Amino acid sequence: MEKLNSVLFYSIEKAIKTYRQFAQKELKNAGLTITVDQWLTLKSLSEHPDMSQKELAEMIFKDTASITRIIELLVQARYLKRTTHKEDKRKTTLTVTELGTETIEAAEKVVESYRKQALKGIGLAKIQHVKAVMNTIINNCH
Repeated sequence: MEKLNSVLFYSIEKAIKTYRQFAQKELKNAGLTITVDQWLTLKSLSEHPDMSQKELAEMIFKDTASITRIIELLVQARYLKRTTHKEDKRKTTLTVTELGTETIEAAEKVVESYRKQALKGIGLAKIQHVKAVMNTIINNCH
C-alpha cells in the first residue's frame, strides 16, 4: 500500500488545511474578528441576498448545523440582521448590516493579499490546469 503522503487526496487536503490556517492568521493579523467561514458567509449573502440557508450551506460546503451556528454568531456580532420573511412567517430573511458590509470590504483587501501569497510562483497556465483537474475529480465523484 502506498504511503499516505504520496496520495494526491492527502496533498489536496493538507494544502486546503494549511491555506485555511494561513488565511485565518492573516485575517486576525489585520485586526478582523471574523473567521474564514464567517467571511465566506457574509460575502455569499452580500452577493446573493435571497439565498436560502440550505443554498448558503451548499455554497460554502457546510452542513446545516454549522451554517446555523455561523449565522447565529454573525447576528450576535451585528454583521447580519435576521427578520421574519414577509410572505412566509416560517422563514427568515438575512440581511448584511452596515457593519457587515464594512467588514466584507476590509476583509476583501486581506483576502486578496493572502490569496496572492498562496499562489506566488504559480503561473496562470498551472492554475487553470489545477482547476481543470479538480473539476474532473468533482465530476468523477458525482
